[in-house]
Amino acid sequence: MRILVVGASGTIGQAVATELGSRHEVITAGRSSGDVRLDLTEPDSVREAYAGVGPLDAVVSAAGKVTFAPFAEMDAGDYQVGLRDKLMGQVGLVLIGRDFVAEGGSFTLTTGVLDSDPIVQGTSASMVNGAVNGFVLAAAIEMPKGQRINVVSPGVIAEAMGAYGSFFRGFEPVPAARAALAYAKSVEGAQTGQVYRVA
Repeated sequence: MRILVVGASGTIGQAVATELGSRHEVITAGRSSGDVRLDLTEPDSVREAYAGVGPLDAVVSAAGKVTFAPFAEMDAGDYQVGLRDKLMGQVGLVLIGRDFVAEGGSFTLTTGVLDSDPIVQGTSASMVNGAVNGFVLAAAIEMPKGQRINVVSPGVIAEAMGAYGSFFRGFEPVPAARAALAYAKSVEGAQTGQVYRVA
C-alpha cells in the first residue's frame, strides 16, 4: 500500500510510520517536516499535498491541536483552535481526500481518551474528540468507492508523560508502539465506522 501519514513527526505519528513502514510505502506529511508539507487548517495546502503525492491506498491523521486551559478562562476564540485544527482539519483531510484515495482505501483519524474520560482544563479536547468520533461513525455509512473510515482514541501516551503526566494522574499510560497497532488494524483490516480505544 501507499499510505500518507499526517503528523508523522509527532510521537504517535512516528510510531505509526514505523509500524506501517515495515510493510508498506509510507509518505510522511507535516506542517514543517516530512516528505510533503501539509497544513490541516488550509484546504489549499491539503489539496496540493494530495495532488503532489499521487495515488494513495490509505491516509492516517495523527495530527491536530486543541487548547488546554481552565474552563473559567476559556473564550470562544480558544475553542476555535481545536474546531479549526483537530476537528475541521481532519474532516477536511477526508473531504478532499475522497478523490485521491483508491477504491476500497481507508482513512484513519485520531481523537483521544478525553472523548470519554475528561480532565481539568480539557474541555476543548473532549468536545473536539467527541465531534470527530461522531463524524467518523456517520461518514462510514456514506463513504464513496467502498472507502472505509475509522478513528483511534488512545490513552495518554507513555512517551508524553513527562510533559502531560500531571494532568493525567491515575491514567495508565499507553506506549506509542501499542497505540500504533490500532492504526495498523484500521489500515490493514476490513472494518469501518469504528472507534478503536487503546487504554
